[in-house]
Amino acid sequence: MRRIFSDYAYGPGPRNNCWWDETIAAPDWPVLQGDAVADVAIIGGGFTGLSAALHLAESGVSAAVLEAETPGWGASGRNGGFCCLGGSKLSGSAMRRLFGSSAADTYDASEAAAVNLVRDLLDTHGIVADTHSQGETRLAHSDKAARRLRAEAEMMRKAGQTPDFLTREQLAGKGLNGSFHAALTMPAGFALNPRKYLFGLAGAAQKAGAELYQRSAAHVVRQIGGGYETETDQGVLRTSKVVIATNGYSSEDLPGWLAGRYMPAQSTVMVTRPLAEAELQAQGWFSHQMAYDTRNLLHYFRLMPDKRFLFGMRGGLLASPRAEAAIRYKLRQDFEAMFPAWSSVETTHCWSGMVCLSRNLVPFIGPVPEHPGMFAGLCYHGNGVAMGSYAGRLLSDLVQGRTPGLPYSPAVRKMARFPFGRARRVVMPPAYAVLGLMD
Repeated sequence: MRRIFSDYAYGPGPRNNCWWDETIAAPDWPVLQGDAVADVAIIGGGFTGLSAALHLAESGVSAAVLEAETPGWGASGRNGGFCCLGGSKLSGSAMRRLFGSSAADTYDASEAAAVNLVRDLLDTHGIVADTHSQGETRLAHSDKAARRLRAEAEMMRKAGQTPDFLTREQLAGKGLNGSFHAALTMPAGFALNPRKYLFGLAGAAQKAGAELYQRSAAHVVRQIGGGYETETDQGVLRTSKVVIATNGYSSEDLPGWLAGRYMPAQSTVMVTRPLAEAELQAQGWFSHQMAYDTRNLLHYFRLMPDKRFLFGMRGGLLASPRAEAAIRYKLRQDFEAMFPAWSSVETTHCWSGMVCLSRNLVPFIGPVPEHPGMFAGLCYHGNGVAMGSYAGRLLSDLVQGRTPGLPYSPAVRKMARFPFGRARRVVMPPAYAVLGLMD
């Protein structure tokens, strides 16, 4: 594999001490050995890959998932568990300017449909994933941001919606006390345990007939006649179609078209011990709303059902033991600055993982150009729970030659290259610096 971070980023170091590992044991998938045949090879066993496998299998299409590591090892098994509107980093006006009103409206509809899809999957398959939160709350980190939230709330009201806007003085009464200036709650979305959801998807996919393999990294995907051969360490999978679902853990050569078109970025998360009621009252945070602040380099956080507090932010720009220790220290500093009453509350778990960005600032979901029968879904900009699951659903239709039955915007069908090729991470430090100054 040809990846653009150091080997450390793709090893056990960043995910060491991940809280979700304590909540549910990983299923024991087999390793692909020898020759195997299926209709579709799915490379990547996260939300996208397992959603695609489930929906294909339910349609009678044989699908085989190749997970490079163990189940839940990648971003889908170590994220913050926010199932919410998102996937793009473009503003509504920017999306309309770049893609047109129809494409933008369809994309907006897809974000809402993605959240609904996850809810339907949980309900249909009886997946218990510790869900909570009524929508998602944005918290203004400055007076300027508070004015923007108020203006947004007014626009929503004029459009016939009923936003829940809170002034600074109202936050404490709602259990949202902290260094914030206002809040706006969007009704769509909920929080969950991502690992329980992921393994629920896996179980449903297997029950429907999908084959799931662990420790079966795809090293080579080659076109053979009208189909593909995918080589792993111990086997070869022959299929007529291939789905690439590797997101931030993608490789520059799987396929070569992907080189330079995605940008992995790290995100770091911590979880505290369970908080006592007196501690919750001391800080004035007792809401179970999932929330994030309005910074460009945002923080995201929530009080979980067991009273542990999850707190995360964008991770470091480098990947090494020293860099990982530094970003975990910075995360803790930010946590204490935002929630000072909890400065003595221990962090029991802390870890990092990869999100994935595109130059277009929208996901890519569609056929891979010049590779007939190959499809890909990736670049969810830190919102992969809903949009990754949704991408898998769309890809299952596309693989079968169907027009997707859910909103499928033209905005997600192209993927531009970043400058500087494999050295494209050089754009990240100045970008983070500018975003930090804007915050």
